[in-house]
Amino acid sequence: MPGVHSNLKEMMREKDPKLSIRQLAKDIDYHFDSVRKMYKDEMVQYPRDLIWRLCKYFKVTPGQLIVVDYGEEDHSN
Repeated sequence: MPGVHSNLKEMMREKDPKLSIRQLAKDIDYHFDSVRKMYKDEMVQYPRDLIWRLCKYFKVTPGQLIVVDYGEEDHSN
C-alpha cells in the first residue's frame, strides 16, 4: 500500500530475530505501546525522540527506519 511506513519490524529481525518489542522498549527506555505501534506500522505520527532513540540503537538514519512506498502512483511531478 502506498504511503509512509515503519521499517522497524525488518530492522529488529535483522539485528536479532529473538528481539522482542518489550525488550527493545526497555533497551531504548521508551514506552512499550509506542514502540509496539511503530513495529506494527500503526503509528500516525512519529515522535522525534523515538526516532532518535531507534536510529541510535540500530545505527541507522531516519530514512532507513521510515520508508516511502510509492506503489503504483504516478510520481512524475
